[in-house]
Amino acid sequence: MRIAVIGIVIEKDRSASSKVNEILSIYGDYVIGRMGVPDKANDVYCISIIVKATTEIISAMTGKIGRIENVTVKSAVTNVEIA
Repeated sequence: MRIAVIGIVIEKDRSASSKVNEILSIYGDYVIGRMGVPDKANDVYCISIIVKATTEIISAMTGKIGRIENVTVKSAVTNVEIA
C-alpha cells in the first residue's frame, strides 16, 4: 500500500459533489484524511484527500471521480510502501 494525495476540484454545478461523496464513501476504508475548501463566490469547490491504498485502488477511485461532469481530479502517489 502507498500514501497518496488526491486533489478534486468541482466547478460550476455543486450537484456533482453528491456523486463525488458517494464514490469517496465507497472507498472510505482507505481515506486517512479529508479537507474541503469552498469558493462559493466563484462556484469552485476543492477537496483534498489523503489515502493509504494500493496503486490499483487509487487509480480506480480517481478514474471514477474523473468521469463525473464538471470534476477534475489529480493524484500524487508516494514511493513509500506501507504494510
